Amino acid sequence: MGVDLRRGGLPGGPDTAGTRPGAQPRPAGTPKIVGIVWGLLVLNTLGSAGAKTIIPLPRSLIQMVTMGALVAAFALALAVNLRLRIRAGAFLFLLTLLLVPSVISSVNLESGFGALFRCARLALFVGTLWLLSRWWDGSLTFVRHHIRMYFAVLGSVAVGLVVSPGAALPDLYGGRLVGALWPLTPPQIGQYAAVIIGLTVLLVVGRRIDRAGAAVVIVPSLVLLALTHTRTATLGLLIGLALAIGSLILTSAAARRFFTWAVLCATVAAVGFSSALQAWFLRGQSQENFSNLTGRAKVWNALLTAPRTTAEKVFGMGLGDKSFGGLPIDNSWLAVYQEQGLIGVSLVAAIIIVLGGVALLRPPSLQRACAVFLISYCAIASYTEAGLGDASPYLLHLALAASLLAAPAPATPFPTPAIPRRRIPRWAQRSEVT
Repeated sequence: MGVDLRRGGLPGGPDTAGTRPGAQPRPAGTPKIVGIVWGLLVLNTLGSAGAKTIIPLPRSLIQMVTMGALVAAFALALAVNLRLRIRAGAFLFLLTLLLVPSVISSVNLESGFGALFRCARLALFVGTLWLLSRWWDGSLTFVRHHIRMYFAVLGSVAVGLVVSPGAALPDLYGGRLVGALWPLTPPQIGQYAAVIIGLTVLLVVGRRIDRAGAAVVIVPSLVLLALTHTRTATLGLLIGLALAIGSLILTSAAARRFFTWAVLCATVAAVGFSSALQAWFLRGQSQENFSNLTGRAKVWNALLTAPRTTAEKVFGMGLGDKSFGGLPIDNSWLAVYQEQGLIGVSLVAAIIIVLGGVALLRPPSLQRACAVFLISYCAIASYTEAGLGDASPYLLHLALAASLLAAPAPATPFPTPAIPRRRIPRWAQRSEVT
């Protein structure tokens, strides 16, 4: 992936402080185990439901692996942060408050004992993020971890496509790309591809990675994104990148050049390949099916018109599988309303607003641009994808944005060793007096 994605520090960056005369003392670097913990969180949020794999995997086994990854992530994060040093912030505080309506609504067991299990999972997820917050210093360290792990996931999808094209492009999903080795749906693959494409493009614009290394990530990810036919991920990528690069236009010549070329290429593609783009976007659906958002609107209307008590409106029905009447909700806001009520919707909205407000107040920088991309992508995807109210990749994207917006920790100077005082004999003291 290029030199800078493999190294934790950058030339002349904070990792080199203290190596030059007059420089500040070198701060402690992020332990390698932190990257392992982040990778385990990614594994946990992959989910257990999806397409049929080449080798059938029992769902109980997949759940054991994903939940075991979360327990291991929490244990490792606790082991590397035994003194419980954390960096308090509005994002983690609001995320912790989201546990309150989740627990209150889940103890009624209207969604079964699985609701309490999901509450415990969300608590472990949030607790792990609290332990990792010690290393949230506004650097690009977690961006590199994010790209590496999701690129590895996409690598497994590519291997499945090569090994068994029929299983990777099944008729059940209309010929859209799915995970043939691990059960991943087209929207999941499209989300992972879009996020790492956007982050890698921003690293190129910020000159944190060479173009050859970026091409290794971007080109295959674009191919996989195209094969998924995921409209939400594509729109989120385009709009998120436009907003992120727009935040750099006034201060970066590279961002201005990239924006100019992107607009030119988009215009040429819209004129020359309009029919092909329209066919890809419609995915062979009728106008009626497209206007109903592939049947989502019917589920949304049924959810909103369903009778509820006051407690159910305020606190929700308890954490579930993000479905209503046996059909997926596919909307983060309605899924949160169904499971965590109006309080949950208010807290999730506060998370988005706070992160967006902090990003607007930060001076232009590559870190802010990456955060703007992640926040805008999650906001756009929330309309047709669920996950903002539970442990999911979307909360992991927002946690990454929060780490990028965190103020750098103040440098702690090395303690100066005490110089022992030399003991003066009494006879010498008398001679000095006389």
